[in-house]
Amino acid sequence: MFKEFKEFAMRGNVVDMAVGIIIGAAFGAIVQSLVADILMPPIGWALGNVDFSDLFLVLKEGAAAAAPYASLTEAQAAGAVTINYGLFFNRIISFLIVAFAVFMLVRGMNRLQRSAPPAAPDTKACPHCFTMIPLPARRCPHCTSELDVVTV
Repeated sequence: MFKEFKEFAMRGNVVDMAVGIIIGAAFGAIVQSLVADILMPPIGWALGNVDFSDLFLVLKEGAAAAAPYASLTEAQAAGAVTINYGLFFNRIISFLIVAFAVFMLVRGMNRLQRSAPPAAPDTKACPHCFTMIPLPARRCPHCTSELDVVTV
């Protein structure tokens, strides 16, 4: 059983997938930092010093402290039930950045893997029975009709 598992785990697809997941997780952390630390502060500043991670709606006040709460951290510490739409907005932006990056990667890979031009045909259709026959044939093997040499 161990030998079978080793063969399964060492197949190329499994190893490639594992590498992809590890790189994807690291890429996700970079994108999270890009959104939280680079993109959202100027967007929040342009919209009047709004910190999107602190945008939330209180559904139920916490037992430890009453509303209003200055930040999401303060609301969570008080035990309040909140809808965190600011964090959701940050995650949407992160998703769009990751999706765009993956799109650009796949697009680049597709350009590198240009398909070879189609091969020249080596058969032609018989004009009488429409069976495919070799190009140099002078007589159709199916219907035995005589063919012009120039018929393609």
